[in-house]
Amino acid sequence: MTTQELLNALAKHPDRPLVFEADGQTVAPGYHVTEVMNATYESMDCGGQANFWRETVVQLMGPGPADPPEFMTVQKFLGIYRRVAASVPVRDEAEIRFEYGDAARPAVHYHVGQVGLQGEYLVVRLSPPGVTCKARNRASDCCGPKALELEAAPRCC
Repeated sequence: MTTQELLNALAKHPDRPLVFEADGQTVAPGYHVTEVMNATYESMDCGGQANFWRETVVQLMGPGPADPPEFMTVQKFLGIYRRVAASVPVRDEAEIRFEYGDAARPAVHYHVGQVGLQGEYLVVRLSPPGVTCKARNRASDCCGPKALELEAAPRCC
């Protein structure tokens, strides 16, 4: 999901409490948005092709002992985001990810899986990342049956 797609989905429900779920568990009420980051990646995949992409990463941290056990509203979250975007050139088309971990699990950059209403809450379900092969995903010119016939074809892995 792009940053702008998420912002649009959230903006429809400004007064709702915003709940994040990661690995089937709710991020505890009282969580903080500690940072919003631009991440730029430049890589070379196993098929020899250069890749470039950007992500917006929102870092979530669980509550401290003095934090009230309340979920922040969508409006508050969007206010934090707008304050960041006024100073840091966040890109609307970049995929948005959420970094979250706690005492029981390491911090992970989650994808946004689903956004939807659940009772009074607006719930953002986070999906764990997986490993992919960009060369294989590009398709047949690299890994398909025709690539095996062509001696000069780029190979993956």
